[in-house]
Amino acid sequence: MMSAVPARKPIDPAAARAAVLEVARWISDDAAQTPPRPAIAAAVRMTARSLEDIAPGSSVEVRVPPFVAVQCIEGPRHTRGTPPNVVETDARTWLRLAAGLDDLEALVEAGAISASGSRAAEVGRWMPLYPI
Repeated sequence: MMSAVPARKPIDPAAARAAVLEVARWISDDAAQTPPRPAIAAAVRMTARSLEDIAPGSSVEVRVPPFVAVQCIEGPRHTRGTPPNVVETDARTWLRLAAGLDDLEALVEAGAISASGSRAAEVGRWMPLYPI
């Protein structure tokens, strides 16, 4: 008999907001100094997992390498290989999106976010997660 994987504890919105605020200067000011990697990692992971919490499902995979990949948004479940619906970007761009400083559609058009599949754009419906 296989043991069940324990459920992940939901993200505390106050902790996630604090993590975003810790890197807010960096994501809002091109001239700002890059914060320590652990601060960036915490903000990226908490915001992506917040999206996973509020938009449960597995039809879209959101990737922010090297920090996190989550599946979200109700719909057909993906189990093997490359998912049909993927949103991928770097940490700063993801955090700008999550903080409401940029729009998903504009970031895709600018090439800052790679969005593939018919459902990928639905991620934008859930933004911003933690407006600053």
